[in-house]
Amino acid sequence: MTIKECYDAMGADYQNTLNRFPNEAFIKKFVLKFLDDNSYANLKEAIAAGNVEEAFRAAHTLKGVCLNLGFDNLYKASSAITEIFRAGELAGAKEAYTYLKIILEKRLLIILMSGVRMGLSLR
Repeated sequence: MTIKECYDAMGADYQNTLNRFPNEAFIKKFVLKFLDDNSYANLKEAIAAGNVEEAFRAAHTLKGVCLNLGFDNLYKASSAITEIFRAGELAGAKEAYTYLKIILEKRLLIILMSGVRMGLSLR
């Protein structure tokens, strides 16, 4: 599976991402680094602790990473939860978090499967 096929499987914007990165090798590198990004884990912890400020920071970071990588659906979901926390609220965060989690887990699975099929070292 090529990185473009990986993007197609995720419903992500490969061409726009390729326009921002110098070449396909950079996209591969940063997509694989996404697997180690701790923004989602930080978001989960902040929500569990009821810490709106930290939840906002984590969601905002995740939103930026997704935007840069062209992960449009994940960007939209992370943007929605970011706005909840920007307003200083936890109300509505549970539903937004559940939706974000579903989309994120699907993307991570596709990336992992794609990396294996491309013969890439995932760690």
